[in-house]
Amino acid sequence: MFLGTHSPRLDEKGRLFLPAKFRAELAEGLVITRGQDRCLFVYPMVEFARLAEAARAAPTTMGEARKHVRMLSSSASDEVPDRQGRITVPQQLRDYAGLDRDCAVIGALSRVEIWDAARWAQYVQASEQDYSDQDEEVVPGLI
Repeated sequence: MFLGTHSPRLDEKGRLFLPAKFRAELAEGLVITRGQDRCLFVYPMVEFARLAEAARAAPTTMGEARKHVRMLSSSASDEVPDRQGRITVPQQLRDYAGLDRDCAVIGALSRVEIWDAARWAQYVQASEQDYSDQDEEVVPGLI
């Protein structure tokens, strides 16, 4: 399970140090792909394989399913962290998420998200009140 917020920086080659507490679960390989809200999703290889299997089961006649599969897989990049725990974020994905130098790497339970640090701060500020005001179940069984 991935938890917490971390503040690594991209180096000039587009490499990012994974937070130390995430490295063991991602050491065997991971998939970086376009997320929602202009961030990147990082899945352990096992979790991405589970998602891919579920996507394969969706009927290709469903337009929204086709769209989701295309967006998820067309930008996906499989990576293996180096000995120092760094991954290379492909330029296409850096451009999508607006990543330049300062990043926010957050744990999102089954995945990691990589955000531009300023965009993450804006997202948190804009979402805090909505989070506080929730008075019904957003996700069944969650609250």
